[in-house]
Amino acid sequence: MLKGQSAVVTGSTSGIGLGIAQALAHAGINVMLNGFGDASHIESVRRSLSEETGVRVEYSDADMSRHDEIAGMVSQAEAAFGAVDILVNNAGIQFVAPVDEFPDEKWSQIIAINLSSNFHAIKAVLPGMKRRNHGRIVNIASAHGLVASPFKSAYVAAKHGVIGLTKTVALEVAESGITCNAVCPGYVRTPLVEGQIKDQAKVHGMSEEEVVRHVILASQPNKRFVEVQQLAEVVLFLCSGAASSITGASLPVDGGWTAR
Repeated sequence: MLKGQSAVVTGSTSGIGLGIAQALAHAGINVMLNGFGDASHIESVRRSLSEETGVRVEYSDADMSRHDEIAGMVSQAEAAFGAVDILVNNAGIQFVAPVDEFPDEKWSQIIAINLSSNFHAIKAVLPGMKRRNHGRIVNIASAHGLVASPFKSAYVAAKHGVIGLTKTVALEVAESGITCNAVCPGYVRTPLVEGQIKDQAKVHGMSEEEVVRHVILASQPNKRFVEVQQLAEVVLFLCSGAASSITGASLPVDGGWTAR
């Protein structure tokens, strides 16, 4: 049973992270939200989620590029909930450019937020998980953690790194009742992607339906977006007792993209 456990979900004020946080809360799990955005909107989301589910929902504005703030977020969650049983590393950013034109500062920022933040958050939660001989760590990687695409050097490097980190952590804690796995989504229908569809339709002079099928989902054989709720259900499963023997895995949720 997951009810009564507590989780930290990074990058969870919108999109995939918020969907995961909502699913955890509806399963009876206390949740620490994290991310940027309008303060009043975030407070409204936090309050309504707590009222809907009856669990404690807290918020940290920790910057995922700063290891001290990440450690502080975990300490805040432990103080609020008594423990962190589940860590979902979801925070991430993207930038697209050829390698020889890729801005140095963008490379550093993407590596910090998409990869290093996972390391720092895991480092912070592990002592408590080891003391309790129980924990679930789920890293939201990407299909780009398994395959590459041009012009996404930093993102692809970071997500490949996340999978390597996942395997290493899983091996280190294999006898401690802690699991560490990665989920590798393909294209997910989020508000951000919806905006990209509209922009691409204008740029290419195509309908939005044509953009979805021939541009956005060109790599996904099933030609369907992954839905946020589907990812959330996968995360819930990995946090459950049924998944206690699954660790060090990188689970594609990509409509067949990486089966090619």
